[in-house]
Amino acid sequence: MNGIIDFANTYVKKFMDYITPAVLMMLVLTIVAIAVGVKFSKALEGGIRLAISITAIGAIMGILTTSFSEALQAFVLRTGIDLSITDVGWAPLANITWGSPYTLYFLVVMIIVNLVMLFTNKTDTLDVDIFDIWHLAITGLFAMYMGANLLITTLLVIFIGVLKILNSDLMKPTFNELLDAPDENPMTTTHMNYMMNPIVMVFDKIIDRLFPSLDKYDFDAAKLNSKIGFWGSKFAIGIYLGLLVGFLAGMKLMDVLQLAFTAATCLELFSVIGQWFIESVEPLSQGIADYANKKLGDRKLNIGLDWPFIAGRAEMWAAANILAPIMLLIAMILPGNKVLPLGGIIAMGLTPALLVVTGGKIIRMVIIGIFMLPIFLWSGTLIAPYATEAAKAVHAFPTGLPETALITHSTLEGPVEKFVAYFIGLANGEGGKYILIALMVLIAYLLLFMWYRKQMIKRNEELKLKRDSI
Repeated sequence: MNGIIDFANTYVKKFMDYITPAVLMMLVLTIVAIAVGVKFSKALEGGIRLAISITAIGAIMGILTTSFSEALQAFVLRTGIDLSITDVGWAPLANITWGSPYTLYFLVVMIIVNLVMLFTNKTDTLDVDIFDIWHLAITGLFAMYMGANLLITTLLVIFIGVLKILNSDLMKPTFNELLDAPDENPMTTTHMNYMMNPIVMVFDKIIDRLFPSLDKYDFDAAKLNSKIGFWGSKFAIGIYLGLLVGFLAGMKLMDVLQLAFTAATCLELFSVIGQWFIESVEPLSQGIADYANKKLGDRKLNIGLDWPFIAGRAEMWAAANILAPIMLLIAMILPGNKVLPLGGIIAMGLTPALLVVTGGKIIRMVIIGIFMLPIFLWSGTLIAPYATEAAKAVHAFPTGLPETALITHSTLEGPVEKFVAYFIGLANGEGGKYILIALMVLIAYLLLFMWYRKQMIKRNEELKLKRDSI
């Protein structure tokens, strides 16, 4: 297996050094889409959309990092708070990860795993969220960076990938409840952000035990969002961030305001361009779905989509708006953290899991979210050396940053899995005590998921009884 990858890397190295990430991904997406039966015009359209998305996100990150570079250096000097790792958000990390030849390999592996699970009736979910394989791939790539060989990395990716697919089945009744949808609704998701569910559920059970009357004080998230209006938008959060950094950096008033407006523009454009990424892989996702349906006949399947099909729930955005300034404060005082939340300050790596586990109870979402945010910040700090090296390898390091700067994503999905990958990599690369540590981490991770699975099965039975009684 290593020989195949080494052979490919040897013979395509010059090509990879020459070609840009945008052009490479346009070619890869187009060719793969055609291979699964997508019409050439649709396949090419998806490839071009992806190339445009990659180009656009690079341009926006260039603006953001250039604007904040000097301000952040002055911020560190004046405050003594060393938050020197630049948070570039999810899209540049996706770009970097898709630039690796291993990502397509992990995609093929997980398509095979998903089909095997379907044919053996281990799942009812067909995962068509092709683009977001990068969340799983970056976990595997980080394990390799820490010392794991390809075989161990592949097994780790399969292990986490299988749990993700099983989780999509477990969450399906909850999604029906949150969307007020019938049982025939096919929508679910295998997105990595829902792998935070087990830890969120631990805190949710603690609240049940210690503060059972807390929910009496809950409030309507839609009304809160309506009252906050513009002041809780991405624009406004960008302005708050720019004002905070600019004033603490000792900048002149006009420079502070310009920094604030630049941050506001970039944070809003992140979400717009992020949607372009999702739309670009729709032809490929549909092609894979059509292929699987032909092979599985008339069997009823759940469709694993990207997480935003649940984004209409106001509780998720209310919690994100409340948690954003809290995350800034936590980042400044959290021991071991080196990341100033910037591109990832809208914590979409966390709030969907909070919504699913708590059922949209805002007070619980915020309280649990406060305890979850440090995990993300520590994870972002942990992977920064890898993210930086990978960005430079695929010529995607943001312009405007010093060559010695580190980059990361403050709320990257799957933070717990990054720590698992860290210890697996060390165990495979260095052996000794790290083998025992890695085994303990894996066992703890699996046992927590099994406990969570038991709780979700119980919840699903209760939801079924509730629906049957209506």
